[in-house]
Parts: sequence; structure tokens; C-alpha cells
Amino acid sequence: MKIYLSSDMEGTAGIVDWEQCVGPGPRYEEGRELLLAEVNAAIAGALDAGAETVVVNDAHSTMHNLPPQRLAGAAEYISGQAKPLYMMEGLDASFDAVLFVSYHASAGVSGVLSHTYNPAAVSQVRIGGVVAGESGLNALVAQAYGVPVALITGDQFVGSEAEPFCPGIEIVQVKQAISRTAAHSLHPQEACTRIRAGAHRAVRRVAAGQLGAPRIALPIELAVDFRTEEMANEVTVLGDRVRRSDRRTACFTDDDPLRLFQTFVAAIKMTRRLSAVR
Repeated sequence: MKIYLSSDMEGTAGIVDWEQCVGPGPRYEEGRELLLAEVNAAIAGALDAGAETVVVNDAHSTMHNLPPQRLAGAAEYISGQAKPLYMMEGLDASFDAVLFVSYHASAGVSGVLSHTYNPAAVSQVRIGGVVAGESGLNALVAQAYGVPVALITGDQFVGSEAEPFCPGIEIVQVKQAISRTAAHSLHPQEACTRIRAGAHRAVRRVAAGQLGAPRIALPIELAVDFRTEEMANEVTVLGDRVRRSDRRTACFTDDDPLRLFQTFVAAIKMTRRLSAVR
């Protein structure tokens, strides 16, 4: 089996502050170590369940947060920011399952460091009228390639946000958000133990044919509430599949989930010029 792992960072047990997620600095180094342990736990669980190849896409911030030489299981590593498929770069139909490790809640939710792609630009995203975080958006790519999204790890919000788009997904909660900048976390070793077991269950379920790829009804409407009217106006140049539904909301509609995701990513990149974000 061939496994694709997309790793964010904010959902890691023990991480509650941007200084742990954005370097340089000693607290970022601490965050990197915590994240690496959880990614390696997921890799180990997948290998325990019969996976032969694991490809890790570093999907957080600068997208080079993990030391490649310390990835478990001789995992392959995709890093760097200039990625056409962003958090899902490298996924294709050759993979058997997708794992989301250290994911966070969507913008507007009181999850730890919650946001949706660009925290300075996006206040909410909805897919087919259902609030979607990064897991739901990234599931569009998995749907396009017919690959099940089998696991998500993070705080208490990430599982319920992923489930509408990834039915049956294995959920491993490693912390309980108290607010956007406070949490009650499992000990890192216990978090890793649970992630390893969750990844093992997830991959076994895929092997048994118990999990299928996302099946979001087509055509798909993706509505983005931007923080300013200027941002919503800016993205309308992306084509006739984009329309304004009100002053700050742009709606993207497509019957191709991959093209829809790519249009959304293009919109996010455009808004970075209009917002001060790390």
C-alpha cells in the first residue's frame, strides 16, 4: 500500500502559540520536535498495517518544517512553498489512502490557532453550504483522484469538521481546546501512541475496503467569506465560475473538484498581496 500524509502543525499536542509554529526561535524548535514525533507515529502505524511507501507533504507555513533525515520508515518528503496543489501536492491516483496529521479547526471556531488557509483573508468557507476547514477543502483533491481520507489528528473540532466530507474518517484527538491560544493536551508520548494506533486502524480499514474516497455531490459550490470587500472583488477575475454573492463573499462553482481546489488556491494566493500574513 502507498500512503500520502499531509502534515500541518497547529493540531499537535502541546502547541498553542504561533511562536511554536513559525520560526526562527527556540519555541519553534520545540514545536518542530513535537510535530516530528506525531508524524513519525502516523508513519509507524501505517507501516504496522502493511503500508510499503509513505510520502509526507509538509503543508505548514514555509513547508519545510520537518528534518527529512529523521522521518521514520524511509518516508519520502515533499517540501517547499511553490506547490501547485499546496497542502495536497504530490497526491495522485497511485495512492491508497490519505492521512491528515496535526490539522486545526476552521476560521471562526474556537479551536487552537484556528484559521482557514489565510487567517488574514478568510473568515469562513462553506462547501455545499456546510462549513469547511482545511480538511474539507483538501478532500476535494482526494475526491478528484479517488483516494480515501482515512485519518485526521488534532483538537476536538477537527474530526467533526472533516466527517461531512470524509465519511468514516478515523479521528484521533490529542488535545482539548480551551480557546484559540490555550489547550489541555495529552502528554506527547500518549498522543503519539494514540496516533500510531489510529493510523494502523485507518490503513487496515482502507485495506479491507471499509473506507471510500470523498463523494461531495457535483457540481460543487464553494463559498468564501473574505475579511474585506476588496478581497472578494479581487478574486472575481479568476473566471466565470466565480461570482459575488454579497459584499465580502465569493462563490466558486465547478463540476471538477480538482479544478475547484486549484481555483480556491489561486484566490488565496491573490489575497496574500492584500493582507499582512506570515
